[in-house]
Amino acid sequence: MNKKQKKALTQIIISAIMIVVLSILNIQNFYLNFVLYMIAYLIVGYDILRKAIKGILNKQVFDECFLMAVATVGAIALNELQEGVAVMLFYQIEELFQSYAVGKSRKSITELMDIRPDYANLVDDEGNEEKVDPDEVEVGSTIVVKPGEKIPIDGVVLKGETTLDTAALTGESLPRSVKEKDEVISGCINMTGVIYIQTTTEFEESTASKILDLVENASSKKSKSEAFIAKFARVYTPVVCYSALALAVVPTVVLFLLGYGNTFSTWLYRALTFLVISCPCALVISIPLTFFAGIGAASSEGVLVKGSNYLEALADTSTVVFDKTGTMTKGTFEVTEVNSSSFSKEELIEYTAYVESYSSHPISLSILKAYGKKINASYVTDIKEIAGRGVEGKVNHQLVHAGNKKLMDDIEVSVPEIETIGTIIYVAIEKQYAGYIVISDTLKPTSIQAIQALKKAGIKEHNKFFYTCF
Repeated sequence: MNKKQKKALTQIIISAIMIVVLSILNIQNFYLNFVLYMIAYLIVGYDILRKAIKGILNKQVFDECFLMAVATVGAIALNELQEGVAVMLFYQIEELFQSYAVGKSRKSITELMDIRPDYANLVDDEGNEEKVDPDEVEVGSTIVVKPGEKIPIDGVVLKGETTLDTAALTGESLPRSVKEKDEVISGCINMTGVIYIQTTTEFEESTASKILDLVENASSKKSKSEAFIAKFARVYTPVVCYSALALAVVPTVVLFLLGYGNTFSTWLYRALTFLVISCPCALVISIPLTFFAGIGAASSEGVLVKGSNYLEALADTSTVVFDKTGTMTKGTFEVTEVNSSSFSKEELIEYTAYVESYSSHPISLSILKAYGKKINASYVTDIKEIAGRGVEGKVNHQLVHAGNKKLMDDIEVSVPEIETIGTIIYVAIEKQYAGYIVISDTLKPTSIQAIQALKKAGIKEHNKFFYTCF
């Protein structure tokens, strides 16, 4: 709970205790009883009264605060002190639950969207670096991004090579290699080398900012039901107020003319009861809150929904197409195949693990995991990571290259064409082809159950990927 919610909870508890104690004591002194109930009422209802008065001054009279204020003040005027305070108490409890639900949804969205960069390293004409707010960086400026930092603004690489973690934006676990003249987008994390970027957009127009804006303003894209409720409330609320007024006045006048005397207090009490029962706050609040909570719940599971209209459209969905990596699969890489004609599989994994031991690349980590033994650093020298290619180094005085086909072409080593699913790591020892290792993603254990659940939910069409997986 935040500070405001804790304050509201404290007010609710104090007021509730006072109501219980006053009910038990049943104080006969009218004035003392009235003062004590009013203290309990103001503790829990001050904020509502203030909002109602503010709404009247701003000529926005008909809202739930106005209705609750009129109903509870009217009950107190009829000497129904306990009922007046209790109605306000229960309304504030409902408001607290609503605030808590919205807060949880907003927190889920905030945690998911941890892609906003805090600063940019601006480089001036003399090559000096200055850490500035991303908003201050103009289009065409040069910024430097070091390993571990987020790219703050979209641009083009001027100098350097590196690999980028794009998972927060694309969901793709496999890092992307970039070099000079490649375009890069904000929100990605630089993993290995230092790169200089010439910005092509302002911070507000960069990819990360646009994504954040879409999520933060998701509630502005109303669903059909929300739009209907908004129109309905604008008509319904005044109708309820005028109907309550008519219920208090018309029967009183008619019965008076018929000779039944003054029955105003009876009908006023009934009108106030009607006002509380007919208050549309539950209806008006519940539907937008449901959609907002849905967006928040989806974000906590890693799903971004741009608006409640898109969430509502899911009810009519008949076809689902999934991205594979990180959705149907774990998004982590494992060694699934080792092939070598001149070395044993264990030897090939060992040579490759040693030369990959200084890299933090997910593929390197998966090879080290497959090796499963402690690396003796004294066996490894002259390690060099080649961006977009692989790594080279000496393992026990033998030159080892491990990487893609481009690396093999660079060192003029002929390798076979391999047809398989996954990332292929070719290995050359002393510039002689030694074999290859296949790194691939693995299916999540819950993927099959998820597809079965979708079928039960009425999804009729399926991507062909489903059948190749199962």
